[in-house]
Amino acid sequence: MPLLGTTLCPKLHLRHTTPEKFFIEACDEGADAVLAIDRVSNEMTLTGKKDVPPSAVTRPICGIMGTIRLVAGMYLIVITRKRNVGSLLGHAVWKAVDFDVISYKKTVLHLSEIQSQENKTFLSMINNVLTTDGFYFCTDFDLTHTLQRLANTSPDFQEMTLLERADQRFVWNWNLLRELAAQPEVTQTTKAFILSLDLHVPVIVMKPCRINGKIFEWILISRRSCFRAGVRYYVRGIDSEGHAANFVETEQIVLYEGAKASFVQTRGSMPFYWSQRPNLKYKPKPIISKTTNHMDGFQRHFDSQVLIYGKQTILNLVNQKGSEKPLEQVFAKMASSMSNGLLNYIAFDFHKECSHMRWDRLQILVDAVAETQDEYGYFMVNSDGKIVAQEKGVFRSNCMDCLDRTNVIQSLLARRSLQSQLQRLGVLNVGQRIDEQAEFEKIYKNAWADNANACAVQYAGTGALKTDFTRTGKRTQWGLLMDGWNSMIRYYKNNFSDGFRQDSIDLFLGNFAVDESDGPTPLRVQKDWKFLTLPIIMLVAFSMCIVCLLMAGDTWTETLAYVMFWGAASAITAAIIMFNGQDFVDAPKLVHKEKMD
Repeated sequence: MPLLGTTLCPKLHLRHTTPEKFFIEACDEGADAVLAIDRVSNEMTLTGKKDVPPSAVTRPICGIMGTIRLVAGMYLIVITRKRNVGSLLGHAVWKAVDFDVISYKKTVLHLSEIQSQENKTFLSMINNVLTTDGFYFCTDFDLTHTLQRLANTSPDFQEMTLLERADQRFVWNWNLLRELAAQPEVTQTTKAFILSLDLHVPVIVMKPCRINGKIFEWILISRRSCFRAGVRYYVRGIDSEGHAANFVETEQIVLYEGAKASFVQTRGSMPFYWSQRPNLKYKPKPIISKTTNHMDGFQRHFDSQVLIYGKQTILNLVNQKGSEKPLEQVFAKMASSMSNGLLNYIAFDFHKECSHMRWDRLQILVDAVAETQDEYGYFMVNSDGKIVAQEKGVFRSNCMDCLDRTNVIQSLLARRSLQSQLQRLGVLNVGQRIDEQAEFEKIYKNAWADNANACAVQYAGTGALKTDFTRTGKRTQWGLLMDGWNSMIRYYKNNFSDGFRQDSIDLFLGNFAVDESDGPTPLRVQKDWKFLTLPIIMLVAFSMCIVCLLMAGDTWTETLAYVMFWGAASAITAAIIMFNGQDFVDAPKLVHKEKMD
């Protein structure tokens, strides 16, 4: 299924702007309704095309993401360009490419200089989220639910609008749509205006594939939860509602001659209360909360997971020694305490098992869960529309970040499921294996590697590690080198830019709301004096040490004394900075939903 270009689809909105109002016109055939937004009162009403003033400035847009209040007042967020990435069951799927954040106010002259600067910072936060790759939407199909969930819904559910029936876990602009959704008249015509029910998903891969001359569609969708969303070191574990950090639902879909099949897996942070705040060390020590009842949140998390997905097999891939060991022990203890027959816990020390490039040993885990995977099965509908198989449970995989190790294991389990599905659909002949189909295998491996990269960029700030194995089936020296490079970039971003990224996500999702009063915002919090002073002292001392080495004194003893003095000053200052590491990292400033000690 070839991808279309970056041209806009026929179903556009037109945004007409006057000094007093925005007019959003739905360009659906026969539609006359126009959404009018008063730029002063913020009131939204429905009117007709005849009420749009001829003097209004007109611009085509692709959909409304919603509205948000900043220091300067309300802003309208719209999609200005989108790209078709394919179709799912005949429904076009779009990727939002460009956005526009438009102020209701015609000027910001009513703001003080400090307020104006704060408003610019908030705007840059919104744009930071919007420019993070991965916003997808569909105007006439529910992307937020798996095929199995959609097949098992009631007629009443089918009659609901996409906004009403969406899985809120995966709608990243849900908070932005609240103002629009609160308007009864607008809600009645939701489809006409709110085209952009957005999933911030790492990737949607939609590929036409051929095996044995038979053409089928292979689709990979990863849905990232907006509950307990954030960046790598600032959001770990779970919150009081049982929502896990970096939770992603990944669905692999096959469509062939009217039949369809899907296989679902999940990933998410270890579901108890722990943290790992950046402190300038390469790998901060994880801290398990000692004052919180872990079992309450753990129970809520898995009660929800079982209700949605059925039985759970946990694949915990963390190290079983060093700083990761206590986390594995706590997870194992809580999983065993539930022991209700619906939860199965398996610990697999990924790094130990695969040390010295022994990546073939991953087959040990795949074989160990093969019987369980056969029991869980997958969802399948035959060409007559009859459900012939249901997925009875899922594998919930995790490592520390739920990125690199997790993605490798998920791709292996997904391949095993796909092998069975394609044989049952008649695409693969008896005795044939997927890994022997070179053309498809290349598509498959690259898609899962792209999935790993996209998940990693959203959570850790860089592409994934270990993608050389995912793409080629082998671990290479070049792959190790690239992993080292990505690890260095992660170190920098996690320590010196992730506070801003976390604030951006919290603002976008509504975890922090800008106060309407004229009072100060958290952005005005000043850093401690040592944040500015100590790095300067260390830099000066280190520079002087180098200068003394290059410009020797009259005697070697004099040179040695100067070098030792400035070297000691540099080392002592560096030690003080490292000891107070959390004061020197870029920490979030906005209050967000962090239920940690």
